[in-house]
Amino acid sequence: MAAAPQESRALGFWLCLSLCIGTFIGSGIFLLPAQLAPYGWNAVLAWLITIGGALCLAYVFARLARALPEAAGPYAYVDHAFGPAAAFTVAWSYWISTWVGNAGIAVAAIAYLSPFAPGLTATPLAAALSSAALLWLLTLLNCLSLRGAGRFQLLTVLVKLVPLLVVAGLAILLFGKGQPLAAAPLRSADLSLSGINAAATLTLWAMLGLEAPAIASRAVRDPERTVPRATLIGTLIVGLLYLATATPIDLFLPAGELAASDTPFVLFVGRFWDPGFARLLGLFAAISCVGALNGLTLVQGELPLAMARHGAFPRWFAQTTKRGTAARAILLSSTLATLLLAARAGGTVGQVFTFMILLSTAGALILYLACALAALRLQWTGLMPRAAGLSLVAAAAALYSLWTLYGAGYDATRWGVILLAAGIPVYLLMRLAARSSRAAAAPQAASPESAA
Repeated sequence: MAAAPQESRALGFWLCLSLCIGTFIGSGIFLLPAQLAPYGWNAVLAWLITIGGALCLAYVFARLARALPEAAGPYAYVDHAFGPAAAFTVAWSYWISTWVGNAGIAVAAIAYLSPFAPGLTATPLAAALSSAALLWLLTLLNCLSLRGAGRFQLLTVLVKLVPLLVVAGLAILLFGKGQPLAAAPLRSADLSLSGINAAATLTLWAMLGLEAPAIASRAVRDPERTVPRATLIGTLIVGLLYLATATPIDLFLPAGELAASDTPFVLFVGRFWDPGFARLLGLFAAISCVGALNGLTLVQGELPLAMARHGAFPRWFAQTTKRGTAARAILLSSTLATLLLAARAGGTVGQVFTFMILLSTAGALILYLACALAALRLQWTGLMPRAAGLSLVAAAAALYSLWTLYGAGYDATRWGVILLAAGIPVYLLMRLAARSSRAAAAPQAASPESAA
């Protein structure tokens, strides 16, 4: 069923920008200081490299969106450059990344809500059930209305900036007063390429989301202008905010204490300002996670929808509701995320979160690498105007993606390969079905003269 006209292009610039920023700012920035604590100064350098790499990727996505404004996002970019097999592989990988990431974000949101309702995480089973319940509430919202999901995203973006600005302001005061650092002094002997590489893979989790406007371009007004602007501006804003917030937490708090915390922002503000306000800040952080989950719930439906309409996914997913929402794809994605939560229900919050972000990041990196290479390929074939600057940035983005994928480690990469392999039968079945459809249509298309 076709989308209603008023819903088909529901997202203007501000809603598109809020989708980008809201998808960026989620669980990553609020939990990662604890995951990065063991890396010390390596994590600071990792943030700088990640922000630079993300800006390169954002520029590539912006140029691709401008050159192919009616393309169905990254899947179509790779399809134009390398064909349907490569496009299916990266789309399948990224789809896995979205619902795996949503499971991790739901876990983080519940962790920040637990001080207000301890029963949410009283047992591993309770934490899994609470995370699943939150996941399905946002699934329902995204199934009902694109516009409603977009407005909710804008609201949560405004709320989620509060803890970031508070921590950034507090960090400025601490630096101004000469507050001693808990981190050891910077020494070259403590820095290592392997440590920076491993930390950079974790920090990239916080920067995932730069592709959200491109994937949701079907629902964006004037995508040729809106998507590039929202992508570049959103990436720059978030990169600066992260640099101003995550780094001070890692520098001013003892690494051992920070690594043991599930709520590092609350710990930081409570230690250096006011415990009561820090508790309230945890609520804002939870809302931030909810906003990111809302944005990625939209994305996890849009990608299978685009794949189905291009013939690379079962046609069952190509249908939308009267309001233009990709309800079928959203429901399947949330079901798989729920199954993942159930499978990992026995672990601690930190263990579950770390595994999911590494797996999700590995899946997204395959898409990032393919799109960077697609920008180079499309220039070579003439489908995009040739530009030396774009070629240089795309090459840098490709190298960054490969380097960060290596940092994900064996376990996450192994699971990523297994989930990628699960898509092979789907692709082969879709190709077989398409071939059968063409064969069945050929006799009907033949004219009486040609049949004589």
